[in-house]
This record gives sequence, structure tokens and C-alpha cells, in this order.
Amino acid sequence: MTTADTALADDLLAPPPEGEDIPLRIVPGVSRGDRIFRIVFRTAGLSVFAIMGLIALFLLTRGAQALRATGWSFLTERRWQTATHRFGVGAVLPDGIIIAVVALVIAVPVALSAAVFISEYAPSGLRRTLISLVDLMAAVPSIVYGLWGLVFLTPRIIGFERWVSTHLGGALPFLKVRNPEIGASFAQSGFIAGVVVSLMVIPIVCSLSREVFSQAPTGEREGAYALGATRWGMVRTVVLPFGKGGVIGAVMLGFGRAMGETIAVALIISPVFAFTSHPLQAGSNSIPSLIALRYSESDKLSLSALMAAGLVLFAITLLINMIASAIISRSRSGAATNE
Repeated sequence: MTTADTALADDLLAPPPEGEDIPLRIVPGVSRGDRIFRIVFRTAGLSVFAIMGLIALFLLTRGAQALRATGWSFLTERRWQTATHRFGVGAVLPDGIIIAVVALVIAVPVALSAAVFISEYAPSGLRRTLISLVDLMAAVPSIVYGLWGLVFLTPRIIGFERWVSTHLGGALPFLKVRNPEIGASFAQSGFIAGVVVSLMVIPIVCSLSREVFSQAPTGEREGAYALGATRWGMVRTVVLPFGKGGVIGAVMLGFGRAMGETIAVALIISPVFAFTSHPLQAGSNSIPSLIALRYSESDKLSLSALMAAGLVLFAITLLINMIASAIISRSRSGAATNE
């Protein structure tokens, strides 16, 4: 060892001056592979923002003519008369929200129950089978669900709708249907569309919730058992509180999925351009089905109006997804946990 090396070693091993802490700074080297990896994945991440921005710019550019013609009244106008410049999404947006809410009311309890069973109760062999079936539900095209709802479900669910309207319509006026003795009063309703859409929401909520539940800390699980908790007691006190944020995020993502469903809703509902506060009543609408049904017969201004309606739906869906991501990231289930 040279004299210079000895002096450098003495400097490194010498204690810092009294009362002064000097942290040792370690700068790891970055290889060429690491730099390429960072560049590729950073570019992929930024491309998502670029694509979303381009979609928003496209819709804004194409819908600018309609937005200039109506202004902010586009959000509240309940007519669709482009010839007189009286058009907006004030009727179809609430109807679409009602369909999505009906879907969530049905899908969330089923999805959460299935997620808890798969994660905590099912044997390993059955668990793999159920996971595959849930994933298969997500892979079924929406038009298949729509045809099933139109041909099979509609004639069989009218009796249930009539019973609900007759027995619960007095206490809950929004469930009351005009002319309940006529079956056509219940067919092609927003409720039936919501039931069909719920089948498409279930795999989303179930898969995300199951993944969150499976990440509950093992130490807390064992601690609950050590204190004498039953399996359901452990699930209730450990798994469900841990996954609460993830479940809320999954439900909001499912809501965005339900808001954007097109073909299944368009096949089932009888499209009317009026706000329907009675989900069991025949006749409903939504922004996606409005665009799908009127696109081929639209003139220039009508096409611009449809693009503006798509912009509204895009903004709502983006906002819902952003809120869901924020909730997940702030929850225990969205952060790293120690096993």
C-alpha cells in the first residue's frame, strides 16, 4: 500500500469532529442496461399521458362547434334538436348514472362475497378454478351479455319488476310504474340494462378486491387467530379493514366501466330522450348508447354534438379513475406492508 492509500484510509476511518455527523454518501453506478430500462419504461409511462391528452384534444376539437353553439347549457339541456340548437346531455347523463348505480347495487355485494370466499375460504384447487371463471367472465364480449339480456332475461324478469312496483312502489315512489298491468311498461327498462351491466362489473370488482384481500399482512392474521378469533372474525377485523381502500377503488372503477357500456345497453333499452326517474319504467338512455345509435345518421352539427357528449363521458370516467387511484394509494392496501 502506498503512502497516499494509507493517508486516504486514515481519513475514511478517522472519526468525525466532535458534535458533527457527516453521512457517508454512496453513489451506485448505473449500467447501460439500467439506463435503457429506465428510458423505455419512462417513455411507456409518459406515452399513456400523451395518448389520453390526444384523445381529449380530438374530442374537444371535434365537439367545439356544438359547444360553441350551446355553451354550458349542453350539460343541462334535456332535448336533442340540433336543427334548432337545442341539444345537450341533461337527460341522458342522469339515465346513464341510474343504470350504473343499479349495476353497482347488484354487482358489489356479489363481487365482494365472491372475493372473500375465493381469498379466505375456498380450497386451493377450487380457488384456481373460481379465479379462472371470474377472469373468463371479464373476457366475454359485451354483445353476448346484451343478447342474453334481450332474449333470455327480459321476458323472465318482468314478473319480478311488476312485484317490486306493486309492493314497494307505495313506500318508494321511484319504483312506481305507470300501467303496471301491461308487461310492455317494464320491458326495455334501465333496470334490466343495469342487471346486464352488473355481470360485466362483477369480474372487475371481484378480481381487484380478491387481490387486495390476499395481501393482508400475515402477522396480523396470525395475531387475530392467537387472540381466539374465528376465521370470520379474522376476516372482519383484519382483511376487510386492510382492503377497504382497495375495495372503494375497485367499486369506482366498476362504476366507470358501467358508465361506459355501449352495446349491451343499446340492445336492451328503448331509447327515449327524457330523464327517467323510474328505473323500472320502460324507456331509458345513456351517452354511449346515444352515440352508437345516432352516429350513422348525423349531420355535421349532430356529429359534433355526439363528440361533445363523448367528451363529457371521457371527463367523468377520467375523474372517477383518478379519484379511485388516489383512494387506493392513500390506503393501507395501496402501500407496501410488512409480512
